[in-house]
Amino acid sequence: MSTMDMQVSILGIAGSTTESSYNRAALRAAQKLAPDNAKLEIFNLDEIEDIHASDLHKVRRLPAGVIELKNCVRAADAILFVTLEYHNLVPSVLEDAINWASISYGDNVWSGKPVALMGVTIGESKKAHELNHLRKMIEFMNMHALNEPELIISHATRRFDIAGNLTDDKTKDSIRQILSKLVAFSNELKWIKHERLILDAINKTVVA
Repeated sequence: MSTMDMQVSILGIAGSTTESSYNRAALRAAQKLAPDNAKLEIFNLDEIEDIHASDLHKVRRLPAGVIELKNCVRAADAILFVTLEYHNLVPSVLEDAINWASISYGDNVWSGKPVALMGVTIGESKKAHELNHLRKMIEFMNMHALNEPELIISHATRRFDIAGNLTDDKTKDSIRQILSKLVAFSNELKWIKHERLILDAINKTVVA
């Protein structure tokens, strides 16, 4: 099996702790719509404690929920964030999770991970303006964001039923597309890393 055909593990995280959230519903839909060469696991942020970024340096022991989050991120090949911003800010629970998982003696588990972005709104989508703050955080954490497509699902009440099931076929196709592109992007990054390792090994042999 070539690097480009490898199975990809995706960790999905919604920026909400509300079970009835449309963003959590969209993440559950994405789990069912993942391509055959990918598996999407969901990490809920219910156990992530609040922390201000300025207090991160004071932490001496990581909470159990944060340790679990870091282990899940570390094990994943790619990340899918499903959220919207409010007043141009990432929801605090997601911001806390991103910050928590970047600390502990330089162990930033986000670094190098490919990531795709989705969000759901009950109104009209503003497209590129929806996730600017999250993109800045991703860049700061040294993650590799998939630029296109960025999927914002508008008019959620028309696309999900009362039980939170996605019923709109066009939206399902859009989710399949973004997941397929994330898988391809992840495998591309794996291939680049593999090639670099080979070149490093050759260079060391030549020097020796």
